[in-house]
Amino acid sequence: MNNALPDLVAHFRYRHSFFRREDVHARLYELDSFGCVMKTDKPFEPGDTVTLDLVMKMPLDDIRAEGISGLVTEKRKHCSNFFYSIDFIQPDSNENTPSSQKLRRIREVLYKKQTLRSRRAAGPTTWSRQTA
Repeated sequence: MNNALPDLVAHFRYRHSFFRREDVHARLYELDSFGCVMKTDKPFEPGDTVTLDLVMKMPLDDIRAEGISGLVTEKRKHCSNFFYSIDFIQPDSNENTPSSQKLRRIREVLYKKQTLRSRRAAGPTTWSRQTA
């Protein structure tokens, strides 16, 4: 969990008091079909629920999975921030809902981006060394 996921942000509304709310943008550090790990300075406790809008930044049009409910299962302190493990709450097992399709699309694009970055970080390939 040393690097944030590329171009992926979670948006949620944090309630300070009855009349005061704040829109928060948090970076994600892990994402799979069961949940995610989010880093923020807002205090949550295990057992709290949070509704996330996941946004994947793309060149032409962002991919948005809105209204994803999650249950905070773990809290780890890191400097002045916290890492929260969040398990997604699936109200039904139907994978054809628009939010689950968008979430699946975000995971696919994220996997491709991570694969491309790992290839670039690996250095020059043998083919480029042979042609040089």
